[in-house]
Amino acid sequence: MSMVRATGKGMITPRQLGVEHANALELCEKPTSVAELAGLLRRPVTVTKVVLSDLIELGAVIAKFTPTEYSNDPAILEAVIDGLRRFV
Repeated sequence: MSMVRATGKGMITPRQLGVEHANALELCEKPTSVAELAGLLRRPVTVTKVVLSDLIELGAVIAKFTPTEYSNDPAILEAVIDGLRRFV
């Protein structure tokens, strides 16, 4: 699971971005998983990754790749369940 968040850097104005990019950037104000972002944007993950890669290239967003190990931490599992409930 990759997490993304806005850097607050770069001189990017809403006029420079398309609607998809501006919406994604706004949703990245706090760390958000790529999957959750795709759900909030109501776009496939592959489309969301393209939008995010553009924002990363502009320096507006950074990505943090989490370890490939899965956790049984109840807090993480609850966050996943909450995200799925919001998606449905």
